[in-house]
Amino acid sequence: MSDFSAWMLTRDEDGHQQVRWAALDEADLMDGDVTVDVSHTTINYKDALALTGASPVVRRWPMIPGIDFAGTVRSSNTAGIAVGDRVVLNGWGVGETHLGGYSQRARVPGDWLVGLPAAFSPEQAMAIGTAGYTAMLCVLSLERHGVTAGDGPVLVTGAAGGVGSIAVALLAAAGHEVIASTGRTEEEPYLRGLGAASVIDRAELSGPARPLAKERWAAAVDCVGSHTLANVLAGTHYGGTVAACGLAQGMDLPSSVAPFILRGVTLAGVDSVMAPASRRHEAWERLATDLDAGALAAATTVRPLSEAPDIAPDLLAGRVRGRVVFVVPQD
Repeated sequence: MSDFSAWMLTRDEDGHQQVRWAALDEADLMDGDVTVDVSHTTINYKDALALTGASPVVRRWPMIPGIDFAGTVRSSNTAGIAVGDRVVLNGWGVGETHLGGYSQRARVPGDWLVGLPAAFSPEQAMAIGTAGYTAMLCVLSLERHGVTAGDGPVLVTGAAGGVGSIAVALLAAAGHEVIASTGRTEEEPYLRGLGAASVIDRAELSGPARPLAKERWAAAVDCVGSHTLANVLAGTHYGGTVAACGLAQGMDLPSSVAPFILRGVTLAGVDSVMAPASRRHEAWERLATDLDAGALAAATTVRPLSEAPDIAPDLLAGRVRGRVVFVVPQD
């Protein structure tokens, strides 16, 4: 009898990737101070890349994918983390270099874990996941650079995706006028329901950018990169800030120095994977107070973990709205 089961990524002798639901025991887990019974996980862009093999994000084989998980502590050798505690994990290379969350059980260093705020259930924590946690890091970055609701509109690109949906909800709740950019204009009612004041077609931003364009927004959260980020920068108000956290269009940035030296625009990079514990705790504390539960529910779909490999291609193709939570089977 196995102790638990998990989705396992393997490669054959020819380098072809396979995905299978595998029976494992605790000896298969990697080193760590805390073992967690995982109840919920989710899917992010990076998870979809791993499941499909579309990009070489996995750097250890075999690998259990899943960069997020929530669950209950099964055993602990870390001070301050006790058996029965509810915890959440985002990033730290889990699902890439360390066995991840698409599993009934996980073992990780204790300092990678954050205690689940009382305001959230494990399902809600994974509705937030790395996407929502990253969105909060972006909002905190804008705040650190002095952006306020009175400065003018804030643009969110990739707004119907996971990061974008939560960013729209958070910014609107804080009183900002939010411009939501999406390639799925049929999602306008959904985005307005999250708090967007207006919705624009991503085609306005996806082509080659001029060095400077008309000033349209005081700040932005960019989940897309490439030409889109270049256009975002070109259209940012004097002294504005752009928090960049994604690369859905590409890793390149075909821009110029004009927004920086002629308008004093700040490009603030946001990394969620290796963010220090203090910033993680700040983000989760703010999510617990700032994120509207109704908006989170509207952005969330709940599915069984068995569907993860089937959903991954749809996410990469931009056909998934908001957030998908996976319930981990407990048999």
